Amino acid sequence: MKNVAITGKKNWYNKLLLEMKKNYLLYLMILPGILYIIIFRYIPMYGLTIAFKDYKITSSISNAPWVGFANFIDLFKRNAFQRAFCNNIIISFSKLIFGFPAPIILALLINEVKRSKLKKLVQTAVILPNFISWIVIYGLMTAIFSPNTGIMASLASLIGYQGEVVNLLTNKDTFREVITISYIWQAAGIGTIVYLAAISGIDTEQYEAAALDGAGRWRQMWHITLANLKPTIITLLIFRVGGIMNAGFDQIFAISNDIVISKADIISTYVYRLGLEQRKFGIATAAGFLESVIGLVLVLITNQIARVIDRDSAIM
Repeated sequence: MKNVAITGKKNWYNKLLLEMKKNYLLYLMILPGILYIIIFRYIPMYGLTIAFKDYKITSSISNAPWVGFANFIDLFKRNAFQRAFCNNIIISFSKLIFGFPAPIILALLINEVKRSKLKKLVQTAVILPNFISWIVIYGLMTAIFSPNTGIMASLASLIGYQGEVVNLLTNKDTFREVITISYIWQAAGIGTIVYLAAISGIDTEQYEAAALDGAGRWRQMWHITLANLKPTIITLLIFRVGGIMNAGFDQIFAISNDIVISKADIISTYVYRLGLEQRKFGIATAAGFLESVIGLVLVLITNQIARVIDRDSAIM
């Protein structure tokens, strides 16, 4: 049995070598990507051991004493972390619930546009916000919502409104909504392009056959377009759920302020303050490690659900 197993391994190894020699150019093309993942993704994982150590910046990671789960216990006792965790969940799920369907709806609407020039114009307008940094977006939002010099204040005075103009960027009651809406505006475009690419691959004969059978545009959209988009939707949903604990550090960091910190503080910004400002590296790493573990568990759960719904759409 051992000889058979060894022979099987050798045959597999020889086949792999022959395949690599035959398509060596393709393997050379993916080599930079593999090196990037190894150097910048896997090797830094050694730093996760800081979550279980009493690490000081003056010493090396290997010399730091082990403290077990003490950092995690300390983390869960902190009211600031509990607040950041709740904010993280609320903001992330708001972005998922309202942000994930947005590019699907946009792609379906754009697909119904028949004039090619207008269609290209709309696609360009939709994708452009994705290339604007959150610092620039914050400047635009300030120019719109500023109660003294903003566009909203100018419109209010123009129509004769004498009351106080609320600054949505400093209002605790509306800040999360501002975060969600600005995220959808900025990120929906890239998803729309992905769905439009998937729609372009649908066989037009399906629409022609449906039209001959008397199906209108709505039924064609529901039974043909959305049906063919299901694998793409499920795959992107798995990746989106996997990053659900990432509520958007760059967005929150750029837009939030001390007035709304109780509603805006998330795990990423909390880790930033705890690690870089307060130098509590062990507790900060524990928070980041917990965030990653939750994301991994959600990916596995979502993938299993996707496997039940559509086996071909699962990623594992």
